[in-house]
Amino acid sequence: MHKLKHNDSIRNIAIIAHVDHGKTTLVDFILRQAGVFRQNQDVDERVMDNLDLEKERGITIAAKNCSVSWQGVRINILDTPGHADFGGEVERSLSMVDGALLLVDAAEGPLPQTRFVLKKALESKLKMIVVINKIDRKDARPKEVLNEIYNLFIDLDATEHDLDFPVLYAVGRDGIAQKTLEEPGKDLTILFETILKTVPAPSYDPAEPFQMLVSDLDYSDYVGQLAVGRVFNGSAQCNDALVCIKEDGQSAPLRVTRLQVYNGISLEAVDAVRAGDITILAGIENVAIGDTICTKEVPKALPRINVDEPTVSMVFTANTSPFAGREGEFVQSRKILERLRKETMLNVGIQLEESADTTLFTVKGRGEFQMEILLETMRRAGYEVSVGRPQVILKKKDGVTLEPVEHLFVDCDEAHIGVVTDKINQRKGQMLNMVNHGTGRVRMEFSIPTRSLIGYRGEFLTDTRGTGVMSSYLQGYEEYRGDFRSRLTGSIVADRVGTAVPYALANLERRGELLVRPGDPIYEGMIVGEYSRESDLNVNPAKGKKLTNMRSSTSDDTIVLKAVAPMTLGKALAFIRDDEMVEVTPKSIRLRKKVLAAQERKGLRRGGAVKDEDEQDE
Repeated sequence: MHKLKHNDSIRNIAIIAHVDHGKTTLVDFILRQAGVFRQNQDVDERVMDNLDLEKERGITIAAKNCSVSWQGVRINILDTPGHADFGGEVERSLSMVDGALLLVDAAEGPLPQTRFVLKKALESKLKMIVVINKIDRKDARPKEVLNEIYNLFIDLDATEHDLDFPVLYAVGRDGIAQKTLEEPGKDLTILFETILKTVPAPSYDPAEPFQMLVSDLDYSDYVGQLAVGRVFNGSAQCNDALVCIKEDGQSAPLRVTRLQVYNGISLEAVDAVRAGDITILAGIENVAIGDTICTKEVPKALPRINVDEPTVSMVFTANTSPFAGREGEFVQSRKILERLRKETMLNVGIQLEESADTTLFTVKGRGEFQMEILLETMRRAGYEVSVGRPQVILKKKDGVTLEPVEHLFVDCDEAHIGVVTDKINQRKGQMLNMVNHGTGRVRMEFSIPTRSLIGYRGEFLTDTRGTGVMSSYLQGYEEYRGDFRSRLTGSIVADRVGTAVPYALANLERRGELLVRPGDPIYEGMIVGEYSRESDLNVNPAKGKKLTNMRSSTSDDTIVLKAVAPMTLGKALAFIRDDEMVEVTPKSIRLRKKVLAAQERKGLRRGGAVKDEDEQDE
């Protein structure tokens, strides 16, 4: 074994934080103070959240990279998502770094998703720096939060070496960090110095040839497929002839056409890369995350990235409703398949299964939220697609059915304990712990099947008057806990094509909650409301008032209907039952039956638990 050397001109670090703890804002100031932007340069806030969806939702979805230079050392900063559904992103980010910055809100303390990413970081034996952010908040409690952080580390089986981490206090939105609570900070100098001192420089074996682990993928219209990853040993130059070692051990030849590294938030072309660099390499086709790029003389594979397996699947099909092709640019099955294949190349957490039926594709992922984000990005890109209800992926072991189980954390007001625990018990959840800080809010922990959480988030927010916070991470697989009823209501279904009119909708309001407004186009089999009974109700929302010489059509103008909340993807996926689908287009989200014709549905339902009713003409 040769003695390892270190590349002291580089530090590779990841930032770990829960959603809304100020991570992206802090990175903004790191970039500013390291001189990435000119003094008078006009810069967007939250530059690392470069997807529209990320800016709207205030969350990080895709792990992104940037770099700053401080005292001659290049610090590569990798942004990690705080949501467990994007665990695949976390895995590959952590495979490229030697240290991590744990950012925690001074009032909220470490929250569940922080726990999920921190566990991965400790498993990777990364050196940690703890930053307690937002110490200027009125309800800040930095000392108690620090104790909670220590407890979290101990809970995650951290070693004494892991617990020996430096602690900094920060006001991220002012770009200030300080060593103690008493001593006021001026800027982020102390943070940069702590990174250089604490995070080890990348190590490498000088006797080993070039080895690069592919941790991310990208695509360029000019140079084709791009492999993103860290160089673990050796160096490479443009035009070098290398090989890519696949999962099955086979190697494919490649020639390097371009090498790039991160410079600020953009990319910079370089002639050569060496051990420790996080690089973007062009000149390769059919590369997968986890592959090793190395010399053909000494082909040696690095350990592959291990990614959490998917727990939820959804069926995607082309849009087959009567309104198909009206709003989207890409409606053919072939186009949808191409888009889903591209997603599996870019997103290690998504898997695609193609069936004998060329119009049906099964997409597997880590949670319904990840599926929702995929659908949202597709519809914004002009795709039309229909999807079924999210289903959990069950396993069989020794003849026993196993299902994925989540560790769920709930933070809510004391007044809502009863309704929350009751609903979770109905969904086969089991309480593990309850802590009351005496502040009027309680924190509860549950063990609950993944399928129980599908569609529960909206109900939870209603039950807690919008003040509850819930989040979870995958705990593992356990024996199937039995069935439960997820929805006690039926659907109000249109029985013909037309346009919804106020007169008909006013009559239907007594039957349940409406999902359409006057003037909305409708078709046979489209769901226009939630029925207050368990059965489905076939109706005609386009039925106008029968006119006589004593009545005036203008009397419709006085009809006042309840406001209808706009349908979101999250609500739609939570609402539908197994015999229903969501029609997703760039402009609309509609709910529909899988079988559109009312007569066909009646035939299918004979002998079933749910019956169809027909509305009588009034």
